Amino acid sequence: MKAPLIVQRAVPVDAVAHLRAAGCNPLLARIYAARGVAEAVELDDAFTRLHPLDSMLNLAEMAHLLADAIAAHARLVIVADYDADGATACAVGLRALRAFGAHVDYLVPNRFEYGYGLTPEIVRLAYEKTKPDVLITVDNGIASIEGVAEANRLGMRVLITDHHLPADRLPDAWCIVNPNQPDCTFPSKNLAGVGVMFYLMLALRAELRRRGALDREPAMAVLLDLVALGTVADVVRLDANNRVLVQQGLKRIRAGRMQAGIAALFAAAGRDPDRAGAYDLGFCLGPRLNAAGRLTDMSLGIECLITDDPARAQTIARQLDELNRERRAIEGDMQESALASINAEVEDEYAIVLFDAEWHQGVIGIVASRLKDRFHRPVIAFARGNAGEIKGSGRAIRGLHLRDALDLVAKRHPDLILRFGGHAAAAGLTLRESDFGVFRAAFEEVARFLISAADLERQVDTDGSLEMHDATLESARAIGQAVWGHGFPEPCFCDGFDVAAQRVVGGRHVKLKLSRSGRIFDAMLFGACDPVPPHIEAVYRLDVNEFNGTEALQLTLQHWRPVVAA
Repeated sequence: MKAPLIVQRAVPVDAVAHLRAAGCNPLLARIYAARGVAEAVELDDAFTRLHPLDSMLNLAEMAHLLADAIAAHARLVIVADYDADGATACAVGLRALRAFGAHVDYLVPNRFEYGYGLTPEIVRLAYEKTKPDVLITVDNGIASIEGVAEANRLGMRVLITDHHLPADRLPDAWCIVNPNQPDCTFPSKNLAGVGVMFYLMLALRAELRRRGALDREPAMAVLLDLVALGTVADVVRLDANNRVLVQQGLKRIRAGRMQAGIAALFAAAGRDPDRAGAYDLGFCLGPRLNAAGRLTDMSLGIECLITDDPARAQTIARQLDELNRERRAIEGDMQESALASINAEVEDEYAIVLFDAEWHQGVIGIVASRLKDRFHRPVIAFARGNAGEIKGSGRAIRGLHLRDALDLVAKRHPDLILRFGGHAAAAGLTLRESDFGVFRAAFEEVARFLISAADLERQVDTDGSLEMHDATLESARAIGQAVWGHGFPEPCFCDGFDVAAQRVVGGRHVKLKLSRSGRIFDAMLFGACDPVPPHIEAVYRLDVNEFNGTEALQLTLQHWRPVVAA
């Protein structure tokens, strides 16, 4: 593949000056300004910085309906999604509603039997099991027109809480809360499903308080560790509102005030909650939670998050850890077969669309993500589903809105896609297996229409050169305490180094000694064991390496290229 273009982010000088004048660390002021932060108030993580409840369409109405249902002792069932966002949203809803005195249970579809969302089959299953009065969706439902119709036929009311993009037609639900639905003026369109549920529970508490229906008022802050986990794991854009939610959750985790299941997941991952960061949530806890939904049933993950018994939480977390190991092995085999099927002409293609009848349906999304990163193309990977159908999971590069791209395919070929949904960066869909070839050609055509050849050029965005006086353990600690993620990327820098020493560790990583301006830095290059040349230009981040109770600065290389010594 062609070497990526290394680009330094633009740094607005006025924004840096404002941030520094407000007392912001000079290095962080430069980093924040490059991410669009203009004033220090945008970095305030106080609850008062959250967008107000009354700015979300139908939130007060749904809270009113729920309060009525609780007063009437109605039977409520939460219908969850099978990823980390859906699991945490379900846990937030269950914990809060039970604290409010509601009779509530949950149901999570097995992705291999029922597919995604509130399907008619799931509605009938809920009816047969518990005959609920009200179904509450979390992280799904906005596209469930048939499922809501079936619930209405069976005499159940449906409350939809979701954050995915709606189609032209909305389900005939009792009430819908979704910041992305038409006419909703909520400023953050990036709220995760768990964030929507958290807002709803805040509104419900306010409604119950207004009615005088609370003997004691439950503290909603105890749910913020769950909100933080679901928000980061779902890779939604970390705008200012989401950063408040995540930072508040991380503060609670670092202080030891977390759910038993969150603590157990940290232990299973071998991570220290006292130093928790967004990386832990997105790359350590999230995958273990997701493993349940990918390979078996997300009810195992939900049980981990709703139990208050530390011993039970630890037992479940160990099971989730084993499932995650199994998922990694399956993913490795699938990725190997995917790479073998991609021909040399990929450079001439605008999209990669693959199908393998042997692939695991729960892991195709991860494979699509890995291939997207490797080839810098939008990727959709398909696995065999039921009754002649195949299910696909896609990931997009910057410049292509994946759900909009699928919508355009559907408009050009009305009978091709059976079902689809998602957002800009990721989406899922279902086809007839016999239509795979037609879809691959149609998606390639749409990709060529929506993006240019320049969009296919890989670009590595950096924060430029790091001043030597900023290359310190203190800087690494300060960066590590902040919230970084999608739309608010972790800082990385670009400088030239001489390679003073190197050795392979663990069979697949390189440990280096790098020299710059007379200083020697410890560095790591993960996932590669080929020798590094004597002189390199490296894109790297500052990390804290803890070993035997001591902390030291470490550079983690994300990309490098050889340079000719002067």
